[in-house]
Amino acid sequence: MPDTAPSATAPLIVIDLQTGMFDGRFDPPIHDADTIAGRARKLIDWARRTGRKVAFIRHDGPAGDPLAPGASGWPVWPQLGQAAGEPTFGKSVGNAFSNTALGEWVAGQGAKDVVLIGAQTDFCVAATVKGAFTEGLGVTVVSDAHSTLDSDKEKAPDIIARYNAAFAEQGVRMTTTAALVED
Repeated sequence: MPDTAPSATAPLIVIDLQTGMFDGRFDPPIHDADTIAGRARKLIDWARRTGRKVAFIRHDGPAGDPLAPGASGWPVWPQLGQAAGEPTFGKSVGNAFSNTALGEWVAGQGAKDVVLIGAQTDFCVAATVKGAFTEGLGVTVVSDAHSTLDSDKEKAPDIIARYNAAFAEQGVRMTTTAALVED
């Protein structure tokens, strides 16, 4: 397994942890939503404490979608405590690096790698892993700080476990919230 420690300049990228992933108004909340929100908050605090930058990714769904700009599900989940100086990058596809401003922001930090958490494991998190590799970045995924919904054929915990194994096989550094926060 690759080294589990991200570099000191690796920013934390919080993918699509928006109100619609937690509030259950239009879709069920992501699997283990309260725990994911708590871990995300711990990781955001860790990033700030260790001098890392934090960026939030917000999915911009089409008109009528709960994640459409201006819809009730669209804002970053307020309980995460996004600070005024922490940027939000919008996207309309899975890969957060499709917004070239994100790659420019990461490069502007002097970072050669990123730490990823968020939703949904099998869509936007997986696409952003690939996008980061395409950008030439090293990737750390916090294995217990990303989530998804059940599919018709598979339960969310099984999807998450399958993707964690696939990420590791792709050369992603895997770690846990406790391993990072306790450092």
